Amino acid sequence: MKIKQISLFLENTSGRLVDALSLVSEANINIRALSLSDTSDFGILRLIVNDVDKAHQILTEKHYTVLKSDVIAVEVEDRPGALVDILKILKGAEINVEYTYAFVERSADRAILVFRIDDMEKGIQALNAEGVTLLSSEEVLSR
Repeated sequence: MKIKQISLFLENTSGRLVDALSLVSEANINIRALSLSDTSDFGILRLIVNDVDKAHQILTEKHYTVLKSDVIAVEVEDRPGALVDILKILKGAEINVEYTYAFVERSADRAILVFRIDDMEKGIQALNAEGVTLLSSEEVLSR
């Protein structure tokens, strides 16, 4: 199952992150997962939120560069090697991982791994064939 995420391109300056996230917060949009990476000039903030369209609209109106993209979310045991197990399946199917990030569920015995891969359909098929639990947007947001 594919889920939607938004990516913001932020200047790497003091206060830019809090300004963007304040807009999201003030719109009562809940952030379920995030990843932030940076270079010397800019950062990329990736968010999974409860209202992708509203977040996209609000941030675009404030002149942020915002993209919507598909990712997959995989549920695994929160244990050493769980990520490696998933990566081996993707490697075996010759799927390239563009990036990944993770978060632990509230119960702390399960983790959610978020992946952007180069062939979503093939990757989903490979993971399903190995019995991996892929989550819908609703399932990610409810955890």
